[in-house]
Amino acid sequence: MINDILNEADGKMDKSVAATREEFATIRAGRAHPSMFSKIMVDYYGTPTPIQQLASFTAPEARVILVQPYDMGAMANVEKAIRDSDLGVNPANDGKLLRCVFPELTEERRKEFIKLAKEKAEGGKVAVRQVRQKAKQNLERLEKDGEAGKDDVTGAEKRLDGITKQHTDAIDELLKAKEAELLEV
Repeated sequence: MINDILNEADGKMDKSVAATREEFATIRAGRAHPSMFSKIMVDYYGTPTPIQQLASFTAPEARVILVQPYDMGAMANVEKAIRDSDLGVNPANDGKLLRCVFPELTEERRKEFIKLAKEKAEGGKVAVRQVRQKAKQNLERLEKDGEAGKDDVTGAEKRLDGITKQHTDAIDELLKAKEAELLEV
């Protein structure tokens, strides 16, 4: 029973680290890439729809992304969603596709992105700590119900703390790599 709780917590913490990694992918470092658009939702006939389901993306140059909607009727909504997003681009519409030209990152903008990355990292760590808290409560419930001894639960809590540290360290490493990527000119 204790191992089940620890394995479940480990799995959920892995998912929190993976979600943080995905969040970091949406932050532009230098080169424009299609994953930057992954969080954008488009109003498609009254339904919020992920932009990846409505358009294809190509990157012909380092700072340019071409967005080609599958349904030309959705072009205006795709354009509006990109413009209203936090990407900071104004797409140019030529009737067939949208050209998103990303400006060169200034030092000020890089610092903003580092601050954003730190916020996303902290969010990931909070998620990991919440999983830890829930697992700790489950372990304490086992002890209270008499299904496990105090020594077993204490040992399991120490293992849980080790698992938690491992995952928060992984998020710190991701943040360090993202900061280095953002500071690279």
